[in-house]
Amino acid sequence: MEAVILVGGQGTRLQPLTLRTPKPMLHLAGVPFLAHQVARLAAAGVDHVVLATSYLPEVFSDYFGTGSDLGIRIDYVTEDTPLGTGGGIRNVADRLASDPDAPVLVINGDVLSGHDLHAQLDLHRRRSAAVTLHLVEVADARAFGCVPTDSHGRVTGFIEKSERPVTNRINAGCYVFTRSVIDEIPAGRPVSVERETFPDLLAARAVVMGYIETSYWLDVGTPDTFVAGSSDVVRGVLVSPALAGPTGEALVDASAVVHPSAAVSGGSALAANVRIDADAVVDGSVLGDDVQVAAGARLTRCLVGAGARIGAGATLADAVIGDGAQIGANNDLAAGIRIWTGAVIPDAAIRFSPLP
Repeated sequence: MEAVILVGGQGTRLQPLTLRTPKPMLHLAGVPFLAHQVARLAAAGVDHVVLATSYLPEVFSDYFGTGSDLGIRIDYVTEDTPLGTGGGIRNVADRLASDPDAPVLVINGDVLSGHDLHAQLDLHRRRSAAVTLHLVEVADARAFGCVPTDSHGRVTGFIEKSERPVTNRINAGCYVFTRSVIDEIPAGRPVSVERETFPDLLAARAVVMGYIETSYWLDVGTPDTFVAGSSDVVRGVLVSPALAGPTGEALVDASAVVHPSAAVSGGSALAANVRIDADAVVDGSVLGDDVQVAAGARLTRCLVGAGARIGAGATLADAVIGDGAQIGANNDLAAGIRIWTGAVIPDAAIRFSPLP
């Protein structure tokens, strides 16, 4: 069984943390996010993974190598210019060894999902489909493209964002392609599967199936969803075979030091050599290597880069703190603020009064 993971994006919505690290390699629940996807594919029987890279490709190969430590084989293909989803899939075709009629899993590199891969593959085989998409149902589909299906689960169209969606089922970013369909995607130019590949298949009356399973699913492309996904994995809301430790209120690296009077909860993840001082509170946050949180500081749903320093009594909520940034004592940062890599904020320089 073979799989392709699309990991070429620059992760601009997660800057500044993605200035030096590709989005799929940011740590989520103790390991790079991509490690959760690779481990899940391996658990489903995949033994060969091709990573379709573009941005900072060496970071992927430096971490995963040949994949032998995971019991699988990993190949890397780097796009010189952006090719879109379909173009990225076609660009790796010569690294696939599958027969023309064999199924190949294709996964977007920013989706955290708990759906049944075996069931999706089984539907694809039973219906002799060209492509089978994982679809999820959302409460409000206006922000998404919709994928309507008939009573047998066969996809009937791909509809762009609309104020009046015809269905609440959306593309969840995991596909099963029959290998020959990948070979038919035009090579050497940008191709969108949503706007070109899938509509062309429907026009040719090919069988495109929707595998509908509303299990755990999250696009971790923004700071709030990335932190939420990490918390969910740590707390066991989503079980991951790559989890580096037991589930619970916090995942704390063995080298981290947490003062007995500090509180670390909400599914927080603390990386290597983190130090949390007396009376500090870390709630639902992700802290990179060598982060220091001084006495009495409070972090809620924050994403904190490696080597950052949080001063005594500082309060941060829903913040993204770049690598090596320094937040002085007694600062009260507005919710959603981003502090750039290496920035220094003096003591008590920023104070926000609550609204009346």
